[in-house]
Amino acid sequence: MAVKIRLKRFGTKNRLQWRIVVSDIKMPRDGRFIEEIGHYDPLPANEILEVKKDRLEYWLKQGAQMSNALRSLLKRKTKKEKKEIAH
Repeated sequence: MAVKIRLKRFGTKNRLQWRIVVSDIKMPRDGRFIEEIGHYDPLPANEILEVKKDRLEYWLKQGAQMSNALRSLLKRKTKKEKKEIAH
């Protein structure tokens, strides 16, 4: 079974939110998933991205592939954290 870590959309029309889920590649974007490991809310002034790092590392070690969108979000978050630490 091929597994992918990706974003699952939920929320209302003008108030979108995303869950970070581990799912089978064959499942649709908003369909069944194996595990929820975080969430992303882009709308507040400071966007919120929370991920269970231990579960993310576990699934990556098991061979799960991360989506491009999630990869760029995590990269942006780590850059922000490094910038905040430097100041």
